[in-house]
Amino acid sequence: MSDSLVSSMHISAAGMSAQRSRMDIVAENIANAESTRTNEGGPYKRRQVIFETISPQSSFASVFSSSLKSQQSQTVKVADVVKDNRPPQELYDPSHPDADGKGMVKFPNVNTVEEMVDLSSASRGFESNVTVMQASKRMFLKTLELLR
Repeated sequence: MSDSLVSSMHISAAGMSAQRSRMDIVAENIANAESTRTNEGGPYKRRQVIFETISPQSSFASVFSSSLKSQQSQTVKVADVVKDNRPPQELYDPSHPDADGKGMVKFPNVNTVEEMVDLSSASRGFESNVTVMQASKRMFLKTLELLR
């Protein structure tokens, strides 16, 4: 039983870490929503986090356990952070220092409303994993209490 409780805490911790990474990228996108210059040249490009499911490393004892053998648990990790290839937004502003010969300025492909929805979703995912971890902790403590 303790292996499954620790396993659920490990899975929740991995989920919290992945969602925190997602929130960091969303914050970066929002912070650069008006950045028309980057080191690579051109406007900032929105970034997105790609998640991947992985099977956690199993202990030697769990290999021989029939209850754990039948149900293969999986966890999550950040596989990659990719740039969004949507074209930049172009606005007419001839007074802007980055305006081209026609007075058009290329702004990042960041939609703050979309970013706020992503932030809300990541926050809910993080909260869900915290709730699971707290429930696992309560179950673990109750088990210890019963064994006394």
